[in-house]
Amino acid sequence: MSWVLYLIECNNGAYYAGITNDLHTRFATHLAGKGAKYTRANPPVKILASKTYPDRSAASIAEAQLKNLPRSQKREFFDE
Repeated sequence: MSWVLYLIECNNGAYYAGITNDLHTRFATHLAGKGAKYTRANPPVKILASKTYPDRSAASIAEAQLKNLPRSQKREFFDE
């Protein structure tokens, strides 16, 4: 089963990153206010980028790398 690292834009302009094995369902969960605590307070507007990984471990490592980048480099991370 593959996993997806995703980056969404919230209504306050902030980015939120996470991992999932079903991107569309997870985004719908965020939209419904049942996702992460951050997206309950700052609802998502759109998915900015996503990238598939072979397993949860690889996706988690990529998520940590993404979260350590400055905002200006987060979208570029998905082009690598």
